[in-house]
Amino acid sequence: MSSMNFMEKLLDGVAVEWKALGDVVKLQRGKRLIKSQLEEAGKYAVYQNCMTPLGYYHESNVVSDTTFIISAGAAGEIGYSDVDFWAADDVYFFLTPNNIKSKFVYHFLLTQQNKISAQVRRASIPRLSRTVVESLQIPIPCPENPKKSLEIQAEIVRILDTFTELTAELTAELTARKKQYNYYRDQLLSFEEGEVEWKTLGDVYKFQYGMGNTIPTLGGEYSVYGSNGIVGTHNVFNSEDSPVIGHIGAYAGIVNWGAGKHFVTYNGVICKLINKFVHPKYAYYQLLKQDFNSMAKSASHPFVSYDALNKASIPIPPLAEQERIVAILDKFDTLSHSISEGLPREITLRQKQYEHYRNLLLSFKEAANGPAL
Repeated sequence: MSSMNFMEKLLDGVAVEWKALGDVVKLQRGKRLIKSQLEEAGKYAVYQNCMTPLGYYHESNVVSDTTFIISAGAAGEIGYSDVDFWAADDVYFFLTPNNIKSKFVYHFLLTQQNKISAQVRRASIPRLSRTVVESLQIPIPCPENPKKSLEIQAEIVRILDTFTELTAELTAELTARKKQYNYYRDQLLSFEEGEVEWKTLGDVYKFQYGMGNTIPTLGGEYSVYGSNGIVGTHNVFNSEDSPVIGHIGAYAGIVNWGAGKHFVTYNGVICKLINKFVHPKYAYYQLLKQDFNSMAKSASHPFVSYDALNKASIPIPPLAEQERIVAILDKFDTLSHSISEGLPREITLRQKQYEHYRNLLLSFKEAANGPAL
């Protein structure tokens, strides 16, 4: 079905009236709760300044099926809850009349995300004013016939929820697969004290910071690794078939495998194997188990020091056992990468489809050559 025919059938020639959001729904501000009032056994999520709950409480002040928006902190973030919750004082939630579906308002607000973000006042604490939200123009289909209007809103919500539910399922599948892989990896790499020899990483690797504070722009045949994987190419290399650990910044402590000859910038740590009794890939998998990120020193830019790397210790079983473990984990790694590449591509596709139809259905305009429904 073409975009035009689909829209014509859904609207069936009815009128659409654009109104200020504040004239359609009532914006209600939440009530303050402080951290000391939160309860470990609380039943209801408490939203304050972002979409991650601040904690939980024994009461709720907002009923299920409600759309809300953050007004301070992560100002402009839009949420919807199908269960009761507590809205704190940095949250505006929407009281919808009988002729407006709350989920319809939610999907509409997502089309206005850029406009809303542009109106956030950037200060020590970003803030979004009530006026900005209330002045947004929202389309109301068939305003003269509330029953017909609700039917159209419900159909739009149903279509859009189909995409978001599928995306959520795919995301949950990806998360489960990663957890499964990490579980089996950690089981294979775990040993009790006394079972095997333990060595510090300083006995296994010589650590060296990479070169250059900027990403090379010359291009070339060798991959360039920064703090979190490949960031470009270069015509020279300074490391080969070895791990790269993020050294500084937000990705400090992240571990990647530098395949073949490659170039490492100053944002990464070159890990040169110096122990012939340790399999290169086995040592790499042990690095993945380390929590280097928590070792990063707090500063204007977090960084992982040589001292922290050299002190960490790992178990070293006989070389034959290391080779067996590596063979198993390489197979897991191949499967994990296949899943980690395929599922995210599918998630991205579904998200794009959702955004296309959301913009089409809530602008009430034809979008030519859109993806098939």
